[in-house]
Amino acid sequence: MTNHLMNTYGRLPVTFTHGQGIWLWDDTGKRYLDALAGIAVNTLGHAHPRLTQTITEQVGRLIHVSNLYGIAESNKLADKLASISSMDNAFFCNSGCEANEAAIKLARLYGHRRGITNPSIIVMENAFHGRTLATLSATGNRKVQAGFEPLVAGFVRVPFDDIDSVRQVAAHDRSVVAVLVEPIQGEGGINISAVEYLRALRDLCDQHEWLLMLDEVQCGIGRTGKWFVYQHAGFIPDVMTLAKGLGGGVPIGACLARGAAAEVFKPGNHGSTFGGNPLATAAALATLEIVEQDGLLANADAMGALIRSELARALAGAHGVVEIRGRGLMLGVELDRPCTELVTDALAAGMLINVTADNVIRMLPALIINEAEVRELVARLAPLVLAFLARTKAAAPGKSAKHP
Repeated sequence: MTNHLMNTYGRLPVTFTHGQGIWLWDDTGKRYLDALAGIAVNTLGHAHPRLTQTITEQVGRLIHVSNLYGIAESNKLADKLASISSMDNAFFCNSGCEANEAAIKLARLYGHRRGITNPSIIVMENAFHGRTLATLSATGNRKVQAGFEPLVAGFVRVPFDDIDSVRQVAAHDRSVVAVLVEPIQGEGGINISAVEYLRALRDLCDQHEWLLMLDEVQCGIGRTGKWFVYQHAGFIPDVMTLAKGLGGGVPIGACLARGAAAEVFKPGNHGSTFGGNPLATAAALATLEIVEQDGLLANADAMGALIRSELARALAGAHGVVEIRGRGLMLGVELDRPCTELVTDALAAGMLINVTADNVIRMLPALIINEAEVRELVARLAPLVLAFLARTKAAAPGKSAKHP
């Protein structure tokens, strides 16, 4: 069989034909527990009946008209996002990297209008913001950047969750106009920033008239038990980017803004052909309404806590487990050695997981997961981890598997 797809993915040897809830079936009929949800995309799992109905009905009415005209579904989604986020307005696009591109452009334009000739943005080590040239440059992973130089200038990189490093930049660099940060680094290894750190960033940005821009592409849309991570810290950012789980599987991204940031873009400053079309925004609005109506924020919080506690019990005393961490249904199990082979082990056992930062098992199950499914997840994963640890050795002292 020939394959004319460009060779950009190391795909696993499986092809899925259909899904239901948190379960998937491949073309041989084998069933898999999906603990990844399309990398935090399938918020409502697979084939959710109300989302399916909304998408089907919208396709029968109108898929696309372009942003040259008013789009009722886009307006309704912007209103809903403003209501749950306390932000003022939204720009719709198609993906997380496009949402972050919009935020970067917004910050630069904000800086130029303040008279800063070469505005720069503070970004974090081990961050991941996308694969376009600007978002790639903002990303803190040399393996992802390698070969695509020259990178885009205008980014100042500091350690994650370290407020003193940001203060040092503030004391010496007058070109800074914004801070861009993931409240929880997903690709970086499920690294969770302290609430106090986020609050201190808010204070520092206010002090210097910087924009605080939060990348909640992976951690937003209810995954942590609240709509957005910053709501755990009790403040509001100036800019927030969303994608992944927003459309329940239909591609959509969003850049939300508040206050002065909400007034930066004018007609002609930015745009998107497909962004905010009737199909994508109808799917996103339905996703948000179902999360709200079905109490899935509380479910994410409770089921995430149960996964962590059950894994802690099942892996208690296992040499090689560094930490089980997470917030809501954004979960990581850090081991003391590279563990990418666990992905294929899990696949053989009928389970979908991911490994990020080389040694962190990442789980991002759908927000609909229930207690019985949580226990099944743990029952499948824990023996795989124990068996893997028994047959492998820890990373050599002084070497970090987490941040190569």
